[in-house]
Parts: sequence; C-alpha cells; structure tokens
Amino acid sequence: MAAHAAMPHRRRRSSERQHHSPAAWALPVALGVVLGIWAAFIQRAQNDGVATGGQWVLGVITAVVLAALFLGLMRIQHALPRELRALAYGALTAATVGFLISLAGGSVLRAAGIGVAVGAGVAAMTFYFYYTRE
Repeated sequence: MAAHAAMPHRRRRSSERQHHSPAAWALPVALGVVLGIWAAFIQRAQNDGVATGGQWVLGVITAVVLAALFLGLMRIQHALPRELRALAYGALTAATVGFLISLAGGSVLRAAGIGVAVGAGVAAMTFYFYYTRE
C-alpha cells in the first residue's frame, strides 16, 4: 500500500540532532552575566560599597540560574503555542525584575507589583510579535 506524498514522516531520534548557533548560546549567557553583575552591584550598594565574596557568589548563582532558565525556555519554545510562549517569557521577565527590586530593598508588594507589570508588558509584546509572524 503506497503512502500519500503529503503524508508526514518521522525521523529517528538518534539521527535527529539539533545544532544551535553560537548566537543561541550567546544571548542567554550574556543576559545571565549582565543580571549577575547587576545583582552583585545591588548587593554591594547595600553594604556601603564594601566588596565581599558573598555578593559575587550571589552574582554567579543569579547568572547561572537565569541563563539556564532562559536557555531551557529557548529550547522548548517551538513546542509551545504562541499564547503559552508569550506567558512563559513574561513570567521569566516578571520573576527577574521582581528579584532585582526585592534585592534592592523594595517591599514584597512593590517587587511583585513592578514584576507583574513589566512581565505583563513583555508577555503582550511577545504575543504580538509571535501572532504577527506565525
């Protein structure tokens, strides 16, 4: 029995390797480094400008966590519908901004409010971006 020419076929998982460009790795790493340095300098300002090892540990952990989350989101974004994809980017942005606001000494309510506002803006922007290009 012959299959129709338009019938989709599946490739084997072993032969299917995704190769990511250096730019796909550079963006999460660069954003992670920027956020890590930013978090370390916020912590340094809280200590009256005195450099400590703890602030750099905080910066490195912050950079690694954000880069890992962003890279993971970039790897699975094509499997998500555009609404969920926009919501995921908005949630990641909201958590990041909320963390920086709370680190700077803002209250929990202020950090959550600003984080949700910025995250909603990013979610709306990314939804519009994906909606107009799909």
